Amino acid sequence: MKAALVFVALCVAGALAAPQLRQNDVQIVSQNNDNDGSGNFRNSYALNDGTAEERQGEFRPIDAETGIQKVTGVISWTSPEGQLITLRYVADENGFQPQGDHLPRA
Repeated sequence: MKAALVFVALCVAGALAAPQLRQNDVQIVSQNNDNDGSGNFRNSYALNDGTAEERQGEFRPIDAETGIQKVTGVISWTSPEGQLITLRYVADENGFQPQGDHLPRA
């Protein structure tokens, strides 16, 4: 019983010590969603903190029953150090393929 009370007390203390997020710190500035219902789509959003993403998807049929979804996109945000990070990506039958100056290179 004492162990349970100590655990609850520690959880409450941890929750009170954690930084509190204000609900209205980050807001959506713009948002767009287009979807034709057959696997092809285009959507984007931008936030007031500079974060933005644009992506599009294309369904490519292989035969009457199967196909491949290809998604391409770009997302950008500001790192905690103040650096603008931009990540471009493709996801298709070859997997997720990210590209960005911030990523390590072989």
